[in-house]
Amino acid sequence: MWTANTAARLPVALPEPDDEFAAAVIDGLSKPRKTLPCRFFYDARGSELFEAITRLPEYYPTRTEAQILSTHAADICDAITDASVLIEFGSGSSLKTEILLDRVADRVTYVPVDVSESALADARRRLERRYPALDVRPIVGDFSYPIRLADGLRTRPRTGFFPGSTIGNLTPAEAVRLLGVFRTALPAGGRLIIGIDLKKDARKLVLAYNDSAGVTAAFNLNILARISRQLGCAIDLGSFRHEAIYDPREGRIEMHLVSTRDQDAKICGRRIRFRAGESIHTENSYKYTVGEFQDLALREGWSPARVWTDGNRQFSVHELISP
Repeated sequence: MWTANTAARLPVALPEPDDEFAAAVIDGLSKPRKTLPCRFFYDARGSELFEAITRLPEYYPTRTEAQILSTHAADICDAITDASVLIEFGSGSSLKTEILLDRVADRVTYVPVDVSESALADARRRLERRYPALDVRPIVGDFSYPIRLADGLRTRPRTGFFPGSTIGNLTPAEAVRLLGVFRTALPAGGRLIIGIDLKKDARKLVLAYNDSAGVTAAFNLNILARISRQLGCAIDLGSFRHEAIYDPREGRIEMHLVSTRDQDAKICGRRIRFRAGESIHTENSYKYTVGEFQDLALREGWSPARVWTDGNRQFSVHELISP
């Protein structure tokens, strides 16, 4: 049970035990087309690098979404009634949430869900200083699992918040499944406010994932540094290069690490061979039109409602209603 000094818990996806991490790495690097799960980006160094990415001039999503939320906060918050529950999936630092809390902190209970207990604790301390009337009920866990609210919250109106276009890292089928998990947390009459990156000029998309300062390259290469450090093997980071490409057929940015020469790495006793020019596929980031995402939501039973975009239609914030 949640108390003033503890957080509720769900199954936690990170940090990974070494054996589970090792198994995923060996499995992905043994495939004919090598892959690594993008969730492994976010060790301490990876999280630090991602925060730096969000401040880059080429990386438009973070600042554009924040602008949309600020411009349309009154409309977004108009259905958040007294005694509502605001659930944020993958809350992290909860910084974007403050745009909404500035309007509703005195009438909601805020339930941030995140795998990082320390991030939740830091965010809670900051929010309770800024909003003394705000009731914060953190849940430590993986938001891809159904959540269980405290007894006193289950009958209240609920609004979910999932900013950042994080759903774009999933295939469309995986995205539909996650929208189903969210619908169990936001039953009949519940609302979901979700950020979705829009399709646009391919050059602008590629630049957002291949910045001139090389921060995204360092972020991508850090997954190999984590493997070397955590699994005690030697991988020559200097013989891999970062690559970001846009696949118009799939409607997604792909991030890869490309071996610049023939080389071997011994990982947990297994010899992994990399050919010159061979890539490790590390991340997808799907982009949608407004209509494409609404069709995706309809497949899981959501009713698409309002959509807010910036003036250049680079990014969108959608309102979905659970019927």
